[in-house]
Amino acid sequence: MRELIYYSRTAPTSGSYIGADLQKSGRIDIAVHTIIAAFFLSHQIRTDMKLHLVFAGPPDPQKHLELQPVIEGKTGIDKIYLAKKDVSSVLKKMLYKFREGEKREVFPGFWIERKSFLEIVKELYTAGRNVYLLDPKGEDIRKAEIKKDPIFILGDHKGLPLKELKRLKSMCKTVTIGPKVYFASQTVAIVNNELDRREVYANSRTENQSTEIDTNED
Repeated sequence: MRELIYYSRTAPTSGSYIGADLQKSGRIDIAVHTIIAAFFLSHQIRTDMKLHLVFAGPPDPQKHLELQPVIEGKTGIDKIYLAKKDVSSVLKKMLYKFREGEKREVFPGFWIERKSFLEIVKELYTAGRNVYLLDPKGEDIRKAEIKKDPIFILGDHKGLPLKELKRLKSMCKTVTIGPKVYFASQTVAIVNNELDRREVYANSRTENQSTEIDTNED
């Protein structure tokens, strides 16, 4: 399982703050594109991804939206139908359904609660998870060792808060996707592609080793 934590300084923390113009709604459009890049493949949804969205915009920061869409079962009962055009309305409904002091499952696999960005990172780090901070000054992701079940952190167009970066770097390994600065959603797509390639390579090596062992035993 791979996980992503996306932090937005401007994304609204109430459904009433999301209007028809997503760019003017605290740049919630960036979060929408990030969700699409995290989960959507051609004709299917990823099942190996969990996405954490931390919204710190007005009027009531911070809110933690946790997404791991259920894809099995009957639509409308066991799961919801998630299409690209529906993502903003799903986020809006999740924010409307927030209840103080509760981690609430709004739809199957879609949770909302009040939890700060640093709280989430500290919980995962304390649990022994391998956390990677996407930073232009980090090690090239193509050369870096990425351990099992990685978690990647990235920010919106304004970046991560400087006052929290030092604390983050003490808990995370910093990696970069390259010399150019990409949109958040593009960064997610590149990270997913890198992990996909590594998994295919690892599986290929395992299959080749099994074949060699079988041949030797004969």
